Amino acid sequence: MTVSPATEQALREAMTRLLRGRARHTDGKLTKENVYREAGVSRATMNRARDLLTAWDRAVAAHHDTAPSSTSAEELDQLRAQLGRKTRECAALQQRLAAAATTIAALHHDNIALRDELAQHHSSIVIPLAARP
Repeated sequence: MTVSPATEQALREAMTRLLRGRARHTDGKLTKENVYREAGVSRATMNRARDLLTAWDRAVAAHHDTAPSSTSAEELDQLRAQLGRKTRECAALQQRLAAAATTIAALHHDNIALRDELAQHHSSIVIPLAARP
């Protein structure tokens, strides 16, 4: 290995962060590009650390072997059903919102009309209510 101990340490720490899913400077994908970017070194520097690259290749292969290959069909069905429910709920809420907006607009129009009518009648006559028997 022809890299300094500090560079080797930075590369090892970057590899560890990426494998644990705790990337700081990259998108977290398990690529060699992310290793050198995460470590803050150049690609050429990383390529000189051949032992580390071999270890990285083995670690990525092992990581893919232990990672779940795909989401189960049952889980996908549940997620699709949940998405359908949420979509229907959203549509119902949109309809309620549109109805409320229409009602508010009608009330606003009525309010303006009543204020205009009140402004046209300059006299403020108060008519007392008849007393209850």
